[in-house]
Amino acid sequence: MGSEQDFDASAALLEQVNQALENATPLRIQGANSKAFLGRSVTGEILDTRSHRGIVSYDPTELVITARCGTPLAELSEVLDASQQMLPCEPPAFGENATVGGMIACGLSGPRRPWSGSVRDFILGTRVITGQGKHLRFGGEVMKNVAGYDLSRLMAGSYGSLGVVTEVSLKVLPKPRQTLSISLEMDAARALLRLAEWGQQPLPISAACHDGQRLHLRLEGGEGSVAAAHDRLGGERLDSAYWQDLNEHRLSFFDEDLPLWRLALPHDTPRLPLPGVQLIDWGGAQRWLKSAAEATFIRSVVENVGGHATCYTPGLIDSPFQPLPDALMRYHRNLKRQLDPRGLFNPGRLYAEL
Repeated sequence: MGSEQDFDASAALLEQVNQALENATPLRIQGANSKAFLGRSVTGEILDTRSHRGIVSYDPTELVITARCGTPLAELSEVLDASQQMLPCEPPAFGENATVGGMIACGLSGPRRPWSGSVRDFILGTRVITGQGKHLRFGGEVMKNVAGYDLSRLMAGSYGSLGVVTEVSLKVLPKPRQTLSISLEMDAARALLRLAEWGQQPLPISAACHDGQRLHLRLEGGEGSVAAAHDRLGGERLDSAYWQDLNEHRLSFFDEDLPLWRLALPHDTPRLPLPGVQLIDWGGAQRWLKSAAEATFIRSVVENVGGHATCYTPGLIDSPFQPLPDALMRYHRNLKRQLDPRGLFNPGRLYAEL
């Protein structure tokens, strides 16, 4: 299972954390740094996880894979591909050398997210270096092992602010037997209505995106169900590479020379009255917005419909992530205090208060 590049560097990582504790030195945790543009900038001594790499174990019959944090995401995908399996959450890489640790830390999911679940949903267990300088194991390698399960899941989307994830066990799934992508001409308002309607029906949709002109759908499942859905919905065939280009922000939409925002919304939200151009993803639950509008205006519009907005353009505003209500910020502070009492890990990456 291993390769010549596999290496357990956990002892060196633990030593660096303990040295930082002794010297009260903040640490900037990073792998390939492919998602450094997300969140606030961090100053501190670099803790590079890339030397700690390799697939620790993989049992295709049990649908579980365990990998070290510095393992390239591409390597993980290659191993799963060989057994016709996949990470259903389709995490974006945003770079050729993206790592498994970065995938967990950022917790980002791709087009299949509303139908299959998020990165967090597929975490079975982790090994984590804590802010007390201990290397602990949480969770396990099977779904029924729930000891410490929630703590492992907390690491997803924490942007390295709670600890150094050194290893993770992930649930994987078989690839669908049949995949077909189609494109239908309709405006955004009609597309959102149709998606809401189709969501109540047993259609094998696993991705849905409206680019301003056309609705793109991905159908996945058995050959019969995919063919029947295509007969019913119609539409032109679409190159399946579209979904990866969407996931990695390679579509022409993302070339627009305006700040980029990610809007997370209730899936049945109508098209929002915001200046700029919008791309509807996740069947309506995620919208990408290119706009020069003020952050406060964008966020007020989004908050009014029960959503939140993240700025993907680095350095544009001081708080790229949606500001938290006081009560929720208290929970975040308490959690940070419990797991990283000295404030060592990625201080200020999520919020200035953390």
